Order: sequence, then C-alpha cells, then structure tokens
Amino acid sequence: MMKKVERRKKRLDRSIKVRSEGLYGLSSWREMAYLLLPGALFLVGLLLLPLVLDMYWQKVLCGACIYALLALGFDFLASWVGLVCLGGALFIGTGGYISGLLDAKLGLPALFSIPIAAVGGAFICTLCLLPCLRLRGIYFAIVSFMFPLFAVHIIVALNAFGGTEGISALSIFPNIWIEQYLVLAILLIFLFAIRRLVKEDFGLILRGIKDNEQAVKASGINITRYKAAAVFIAALIGCFGGAYLSHLYGWLGVSLFAMDFSILPIAASVMGGMGSLAGPVLGALILTPLSEALRGFGQLRVVLYCVILIGFMVYKPEGLFNYFKRKYHQFERWEEL
Repeated sequence: MMKKVERRKKRLDRSIKVRSEGLYGLSSWREMAYLLLPGALFLVGLLLLPLVLDMYWQKVLCGACIYALLALGFDFLASWVGLVCLGGALFIGTGGYISGLLDAKLGLPALFSIPIAAVGGAFICTLCLLPCLRLRGIYFAIVSFMFPLFAVHIIVALNAFGGTEGISALSIFPNIWIEQYLVLAILLIFLFAIRRLVKEDFGLILRGIKDNEQAVKASGINITRYKAAAVFIAALIGCFGGAYLSHLYGWLGVSLFAMDFSILPIAASVMGGMGSLAGPVLGALILTPLSEALRGFGQLRVVLYCVILIGFMVYKPEGLFNYFKRKYHQFERWEEL
C-alpha cells in the first residue's frame, strides 16, 4: 500500500533568516540568488529602460533620475541624521549655476564642469546650512526651505547671471547614450555607496545623533562635524543633479530653484518608503513619469496627483518598497514532511 505523503507550506526565507541576514552565512547559490534577485531585476530593468523609450520619455527618465537623487539625499538626512531638509532646490540651483557659469565663462565642457560644480556646490551649500545645524525638526526644515527663495530674489534683484532670462547656449552632452547612462550610473553609484556607508561606523554615529544627540555629544564626538559631513554628502548628490540638468537642456535660470525640487522628493520618499534609501529612488522613478502622464488632464492633473499621494499615505504608509519587500519574503512553497 502506497504511503500517503504529507506536505506543508514553508516560507522561502525562513531558513535563510534563521542562519544569517547577510550573504556570507549562506550555504548555496540558490539562497544567494533568492536574496539578490530583486536588486538584480531592478538594476537590469533600469539599465535596459532607455533602450525601449522614445526621445520624449528618455528626457522624462532623466528628470526622474534627478528627482531620485534628491529623494535619496532627503531620505539619508531625514532617516539617519534627523534633519528634514527642504533645500533640494538650493542644491539643484547651486550646482546648475556653477556648472553653467563654468561652461559659459570659461568654456569648460560638461564632463569637467559637472564634477567641479557638484563638489564646489556641495561645499557652498554646506557653508550656508552650517549655522543651522543646531536646529532640528520643523525649524531646520523651514530654514532650509528659505534658502532657495533668497537665491531667486537675489538673482532677480541684482540681475545677476542673466537675471530672469538666464544663460542659454550651454554645451550639451555628445550623444543621447552618454546623456542617459551618465545619470543612471551616478544614481546607482550613490545609492549603493550610501547604503554601504550607513552600515559603517559613520552611519551608526549618525543614527545615534538622530536618536539621542546629547548622549553622543557626551561621549566626546563632535556632532556638528558629522552633521556637516552628512549635509555635504546630500548636497553633493543634489548639486550633481543640478549640474547635469543645466547641460541636459543647455540652459540655466531661476527655474532651477523651483519649489518642485524641494517638494517632490518628499512625496517620492513617502510613496517609496522612508528609511529604506532604495524606496525613495523607486518612488521618484514612478512618481515623475506618472506626473508627466497626467499632464493631458489639464487642471485635473493636480487633483489626480493629490488623490494618488493621499491614497498611498492613508492605505500604504509603509511605502511601495517595504510593501514589495515584505510580500517577496512571504512567498511560500510546498515541502514534504
């Protein structure tokens, strides 16, 4: 008589999590592939995306990557340092103007002016925000939100750097593939670098500053230096986006300080999932094309945009990234007892 085989469902990640949360404690390529599959699919899909898009949506993808850079910097400061920085427009504008002026006045090509503008702009933005680092919460958010407004009114009042008309005829990228894959590569580099950084001692100190600033100060650590370093990293990411944007369209103006660069990264972080770093990037890559697709609805575009955001905040406050991650680890398979 044939023996009846009993079976039960088992979550795919159960044995992996028991042994180790990392790759170094795994015993098979199958288990390593299980952990690496989501990231690999995201990476390959992002790199192949420009090949299937037309020119219009390739430009939209470039804009989405810039917002993703800003969302990454915002999440890094908010989730690891406790600084809610609304100065994304300051980062974009500073990097864009420095790179544009280096091109227009000194004739530097984009591939040289962009890294110079990213580092120089990050240094300038850090100096601007340095006196405000003792502030926290809503106070730091309000102060950082004021700086782009100051910059716009100073440029307009003094008619500096072309005033309201800006500066045109800047050099652009040699071809569309450099234009596409430069920003994609930098986005991925910053994402993986910061995810690695927050797991080091530097990230642990930043998390300690967020949780209990006085305790970290009592241990003899200069918290202002660590906060300034974190702001410099976030500003470096944003200033690169601004420098890239000025050469993407071959023009710079006060619109580089637009409030969209301060507000949309927050929406992308909420939609993607705060504290995950990859979540805000995913949110920006979804939210920016979605906003562009809704342009045909005219005035209803803003209404639909707000409804979508409210829906995510009410029904999926954990964010898309954390939701997909949880569902992926809840997959089950049948096994014999």
